Amino acid sequence: MERTGNKDWEKLNTYQQEAVLDESPACVVNANVGSGKTTVLIAKILYLHWEKKVPLEDMLVLTFTNKAAREITDRLRAREPELFPEQIRGFGTFHSVAMRLLKEKLSIEKAGWTRDFSVMEPEEETDLALRIIKEEKLNIKYKNRLKKRLEQEYQGYLEGKETSRYRDDLFRLYPLLQKEKQRENKMSFSDLLLVSTELIKEEKYFPAWIIADEIQDSDNLQLEFLAALKGEDTRIFAVGDPNQVIYSWRGSSDSTFFALKRQFGARELSLPVNYRSNASILEAANRFRQFGTRIQGTREGGKAIKVKRQYDPFTEAEYLAEQIESLHKSGERYEDTAILYRLQRQGEILCKVFDKRGIPYEISMKQTVKEVPALNWLIKVLRFSVNPRDKQTGEEVLQNPDFGEKLTRKKIRELLEEGKGTNFLYEKMKRFQDWSRGQTELPKSRTIFAYFGLGQALGPALAGFEEREAQVLKFLEWLENYCEEKRLPLWEGTKAFLDDAVLYGMDLQEMMGEEENSRKGVGLMTLHASKGLEFRRVYLIGMNQGLIPLRCKDLEQEEEERRLFFVGMTRAKDELELSYYVNPREPGVSGEWSRYLLGIPPKLLDWKEDSRKEKGEEKLHSLGREVREQIRAKREGEREAEIRKKEQEERTEKEEAAENVKENTAVRDMETEKETLEPGKSAALPSVRHRKYGEGIFISQNDLTVEVEFPGYGRKQFLKALGEVEFLSDTTEENHGG
Repeated sequence: MERTGNKDWEKLNTYQQEAVLDESPACVVNANVGSGKTTVLIAKILYLHWEKKVPLEDMLVLTFTNKAAREITDRLRAREPELFPEQIRGFGTFHSVAMRLLKEKLSIEKAGWTRDFSVMEPEEETDLALRIIKEEKLNIKYKNRLKKRLEQEYQGYLEGKETSRYRDDLFRLYPLLQKEKQRENKMSFSDLLLVSTELIKEEKYFPAWIIADEIQDSDNLQLEFLAALKGEDTRIFAVGDPNQVIYSWRGSSDSTFFALKRQFGARELSLPVNYRSNASILEAANRFRQFGTRIQGTREGGKAIKVKRQYDPFTEAEYLAEQIESLHKSGERYEDTAILYRLQRQGEILCKVFDKRGIPYEISMKQTVKEVPALNWLIKVLRFSVNPRDKQTGEEVLQNPDFGEKLTRKKIRELLEEGKGTNFLYEKMKRFQDWSRGQTELPKSRTIFAYFGLGQALGPALAGFEEREAQVLKFLEWLENYCEEKRLPLWEGTKAFLDDAVLYGMDLQEMMGEEENSRKGVGLMTLHASKGLEFRRVYLIGMNQGLIPLRCKDLEQEEEERRLFFVGMTRAKDELELSYYVNPREPGVSGEWSRYLLGIPPKLLDWKEDSRKEKGEEKLHSLGREVREQIRAKREGEREAEIRKKEQEERTEKEEAAENVKENTAVRDMETEKETLEPGKSAALPSVRHRKYGEGIFISQNDLTVEVEFPGYGRKQFLKALGEVEFLSDTTEENHGG
């Protein structure tokens, strides 16, 4: 790659230049908010490549988020349009880089997988674990928090602790789960880091340079991965801001930045100059900064920070709509304004009011492909097609109540595990690799659509078929374009596409071909989602005790809440408005303004009470009732959908129960139980009935519980005191201690 244009680092300030030109074995840069961190990272990469002749292939550039990874690669391509994809294979999130190493560099077979493994969705591992728990009849407590428990207690399991925190079967689950993932040849996000870290240590794979972004957000697994990559001659350049640690629930800590410095004996530099916010905003933000030097600004003065009193979220939403409409009429762009809040649900009211007013907006929780049933199902079809060992996904495809083959779980497992019988869709998925490799050129979206018989699967006789067909074809066009761009044949391209989709996500609006300009609007987002963004004007709403900050259990939580407020304030370049409610309508939230307002010097604030006429208040209350009714209807619809889903699951379970009864599997189990009856008890096992599981066979009891075997459901225990089962046989309930 030849250097083009001027040397990027020559245009930087003194602090930025020092960081770019530094060649210490390890260097950590404390980058204050708005200090040009990404600019420095790009300049560092170009300096190493252009001046020091370090091949891009010998660099690993690690980021914390998908968004940051895309920004770095996009800006690098803007400087070097002829950049080859192969040159930046080591640029991406920690997880995506670990995946590339496992697929291309490391001997993954030693760990029990093959190079064509699939990457699991985060919730997929939990679903697999629940299936194993059911099949193995494991005693696992707090299954509603299983995902968190699997993460939190894994280190203890690795260290050889005898039992889990709650003394259940969790430590028995870990090896079973690992074995099943290996059998189905798929890896979780944690596996990517754990396995690659161990193999790197064993095989001594060391890059020339490691450049890490947002290092303060890294968790222990990511830091161990980075440490494993640090060979004797490897140099580390890490950038971060401990004042922006706001993801402790993901495992990050405000000590990470400093731990990295100590571990590698790193030189510490700083980027203290903020190019974003005006002097008033920075002076207020400095009052909430916890680490490093004072933020230096480049702009003088600026408007005072407004503080507004609002009656409740409904009246505020109307007020904000009026403000934004007025600003837009005066020539301002919608996308120059953002509204930030602490809880995701606070955005619902704003969306309803803005929809009513016709104000365009961008909300941080965008609809994803997984939320569109036809596309979610199609993704699973493709995932099983490129990895037929993934029985979990195969079951989900064939059993899907809307687009699947309407087979029972028993028949599906016979098909997948034993190869008994045949099925059109199953055969198409199983032969996808051979079919795709037999094509002389990359198949078009319509060809793939026809191959899987999607025209019939999507229900042509049902309402909404045209919309589903259009969505699926757009998705397949996206896949086709991906394969062409990456210059990959269909099967290999589909595997890479699906792995990237898990690691980086898929933008549904972009996939559906919506124009970028048509999507721009007012930014509506949580404080967490706002990190890394900037806007000309920011409204930070809900400045009430119990909301900003939330109620905190300890000092660590309180400090993180302060950092979160710091992040929110520093998104604003020119204007910042803070507001609180007299009637917040949130459980546990006080009608008093936040104590954080007291931390801002009065000279920086324009704090006036909001006095509305009675007529205006009445209009706003009417709007509030209307919006609340719409939100209530939406939530009722979601509850009804959940009820329908549960009813479908119960119908499926009953069908399987009927099949099991026909095969007398339950009877065989009962014969074994007869031999273990207590002396003096009747050999004729009494029958019982339960309102959910139907009729079953009494097995045993103690002073507190009754144990019953239900065909198709297995053994269940019930508390006697609750009277959940009814005895049906001639032997009375009293004879059994009920």
